Amino acid sequence: MNESLKLALCEMQAQLFVQSQEKGYASEPFIKVFMNSDIAEDLDMPFHHMQWAGTHYLMSRMEEEHRDELIDGECYDTETLYWAGYLYRYWHIYTGESSREILKQASAKTMRIVYLMYHTMSPEMAIDRLKESYREKRKK
Repeated sequence: MNESLKLALCEMQAQLFVQSQEKGYASEPFIKVFMNSDIAEDLDMPFHHMQWAGTHYLMSRMEEEHRDELIDGECYDTETLYWAGYLYRYWHIYTGESSREILKQASAKTMRIVYLMYHTMSPEMAIDRLKESYREKRKK
């Protein structure tokens, strides 16, 4: 996959997360459902037609397949959602880990907490720090 397509996928996922806020979906449940969904799994594949679908199609599929899990509630701010969506997809590209595995290491709540400290770092540095933090927690 070429670099511009990889970055376009990061942008698409970032916009999807922002769209969840525009629709009033509670951010933590939305992120958890998305990262564990077949949709995220499709985006994790080396090539899948979902990668060309666009945010509106992805959101409609989320609403269709996960209607009962998408609840109204507390939404994170736009910048945090954008960054989390972008970084989660970049993380997959950077490490090859699945969306499900990534979420286990950095929950939506974690992403919200570290946003202010990490959003100015390079994606690689932020991911490395999140992975290190997860490893440290597991040692305890």
